Amino acid sequence: MKALQDLLYGVALRQTAGGTDRAVSAVVLDSRQVVPDALFAAVPGTQVDGHRFIDAAIEAGARSILLEHMPEALIDGVTYLQVEDVRGALAQVAAAFHDHPSRKLHLVGVTGTNGKTTVATLLFRLFSAMGYPVGLLSTVENRIQDRVLPATHTTPDPVQLQALLAEMVEAGCSHAFMEVSSHALHQKRVAGVDFAVAVFTNLSHDHLDYHGSMPEYIAAKKLLFDGLSPEAKALVNADDKRGQVMVQNTRAAVHRYALRSPAEFKGRILDSGFEGMQLQVDGTELHSLLIGEFNAYNLLAVYGTACLLGEKSEEILPAISTLRAAEGRFDAQYSAVDGLVGIVDYAHTPDALEKVLATIRSIRREAEKVITVVGCGGDRDVTKRPKMAKIAAELSDRVVLTSDNPRTEDPMAIIADMEKGVPLSAQAKTLTQPDRKEAIRTAVMLAGPGDIVLVAGKGHETYQEIDGVRHAFDDRAVLRETFQNLGR
Repeated sequence: MKALQDLLYGVALRQTAGGTDRAVSAVVLDSRQVVPDALFAAVPGTQVDGHRFIDAAIEAGARSILLEHMPEALIDGVTYLQVEDVRGALAQVAAAFHDHPSRKLHLVGVTGTNGKTTVATLLFRLFSAMGYPVGLLSTVENRIQDRVLPATHTTPDPVQLQALLAEMVEAGCSHAFMEVSSHALHQKRVAGVDFAVAVFTNLSHDHLDYHGSMPEYIAAKKLLFDGLSPEAKALVNADDKRGQVMVQNTRAAVHRYALRSPAEFKGRILDSGFEGMQLQVDGTELHSLLIGEFNAYNLLAVYGTACLLGEKSEEILPAISTLRAAEGRFDAQYSAVDGLVGIVDYAHTPDALEKVLATIRSIRREAEKVITVVGCGGDRDVTKRPKMAKIAAELSDRVVLTSDNPRTEDPMAIIADMEKGVPLSAQAKTLTQPDRKEAIRTAVMLAGPGDIVLVAGKGHETYQEIDGVRHAFDDRAVLRETFQNLGR
């Protein structure tokens, strides 16, 4: 139990009805999770307004209500707390309920269009290898040291987030690394979080179905850096033109990493192949098992973050050289028979797909062909569909357009949107196959010995969502099975 008045410290209240000298047993935003003496936050959602469930929450035992609009009839024995913005207030209340766990951790937040999962996961693995008890909050999974917890969102809601951070503190974690999505920033899920370091990877076209425009998307990402304290550190990619925008007006100390621009943490690719890269980082050479320029940036972000957290370069670099990529990120599989290479990657934005294909083309041999399998998600940003297909067609020798997670849309309608981006000159080398498993099989059948098949879009996901139902589907498993069935 926590005292309600203690949870409200720093929260701007417009009006209260009822006493604040009461105990709170839990903080919830779902009326179905209410327990006796809980505080219920009536969050205005994108689909449903939480104010509709105030009566149900009270009936279930809630005795404190955080809301934006006072009901006409007030119930005796219930405290109503009116605020301008429930989302922001809830984040502060949830943090206070769990005794501000982020203040007891070296917490790193990673944002950007691409690379969030890889950077956060590599940091988790690096600090684990260096002997620290650590936590991870990512798209793929949440971890408290060796304990794995399922991840339902890139960034959890503020109640779940603060509870997870509190668990990490309870488990003795010294550091935690988390992805911070633009949705989470816009919805103020991390408003009650204190970051020691915030990292910006890059920014390109994504989530415009939610944000509406690139300026709004950029503004959402920038909120992470706007909210940093003067004691925090900001680390940005100096080679990305949005890097400087992110740290305009931040109160944190600003640091930079780059392959091309002047930066404190500087790297250079000396050699690259399907087996990994030879890098020079701040004058020291090392070999990495990761592949491609985009991963060179990810490694520099990891290196720079570790340095800013007080680790020594001579201890960081040897440990970095042993790190493997996050699941479903340039995940290479090799045919045992004829040298065919299959690559599964989460690339689901135009920029990510272009970078993966550019990497493959830069390290393939002259005669090796690239066959790409790619789809786009349903009920999401339709404007990137033709762009994805255009990039695939221009940078591949053959393309198979297929479904991703169609959700409630017709897969063929999504594919039709993608086909609009295929140049006339590339139409003859572009196929459509809405069945993703058959699309992968088709690509492998089209490939000759030593060719490269890229299966893009789903990466680590182990499901395909169709009409609201998640069916078991793993690109990596399907690719392995296809190799075996076709004798490759």
